[in-house]
Amino acid sequence: MANRMTDAHSLGTYLKDRRTRLDPTAFGYSMVRRRTPGLRREEVAQRANVSATWYTWLEQGRGGAPSADVLDRIARAMILTDVEREHLFLLGLGRPPEARYRAPDGITPRLQRLLDSLDHSPAFIRTATWDVIAWNKAAAAVLMDYSSLADGKRNVLRMMFRDSSVRAAQPNWQSVARYVVASFRADVARAGAARNVQSLVDELSATSPEFAAMWRDNDVEGHGDGRKILHHPIAGELSMEFSGFAVDGRPDLTMVIYNPATPQDADKIRALLKDTTKRKNLTRAR
Repeated sequence: MANRMTDAHSLGTYLKDRRTRLDPTAFGYSMVRRRTPGLRREEVAQRANVSATWYTWLEQGRGGAPSADVLDRIARAMILTDVEREHLFLLGLGRPPEARYRAPDGITPRLQRLLDSLDHSPAFIRTATWDVIAWNKAAAAVLMDYSSLADGKRNVLRMMFRDSSVRAAQPNWQSVARYVVASFRADVARAGAARNVQSLVDELSATSPEFAAMWRDNDVEGHGDGRKILHHPIAGELSMEFSGFAVDGRPDLTMVIYNPATPQDADKIRALLKDTTKRKNLTRAR
């Protein structure tokens, strides 16, 4: 009972803190006759479509256990960030909210600079639905020139099962493809994005019997790190170690980095990048 009262008090304190930090003018409210900072309790309650009395009780730690729906409405009413919304649920219900997938709208310039700083390590950022949305020069030279693909076509699964050059680069394609499908399934479920990928799953099931069979297996995999062999049309065989990292503050994104496994592989990538730059300069000169 004491823990429940402590949780209710923490929830009330957090709600009050968030409310008093809000700018009334940003919500279209007048600043006239406001004696305290932020929104009024009744304004938050109105925006969340809950009783003003009950919302006041919540802030006072005596409103009882709120439902997930109510917490979600309060989070929207206060325009909480994803991290703030998660904290609200942890205080109110003792658990994080259910996954809510939102298609990303790109990455920050700082994150792109991080990718670009990895001179000889191919790296890219993909979404929970495995769309590649950012990459560096090494990734374009070694893995795929993503800029040559139209928007919406930079999906790892689509490339794995529909692009013959990607398939040819994988000496153990069957094993890699099965791993990709299983990891994709786990990511989609974790992000709550099943509806968002249904058209892609339908497309690949109709065009690739191999994908359809792997998808029916319902396997799931994690995607931490590993080693990969690639057959590059210019550099030849490349051995690389890869790791996947969650992007802090962006749970919908994963950064994947490939490091050359040996000094010889690193030399091949350097030569490939140098050759790619030389060919681009010649093209511009013409």
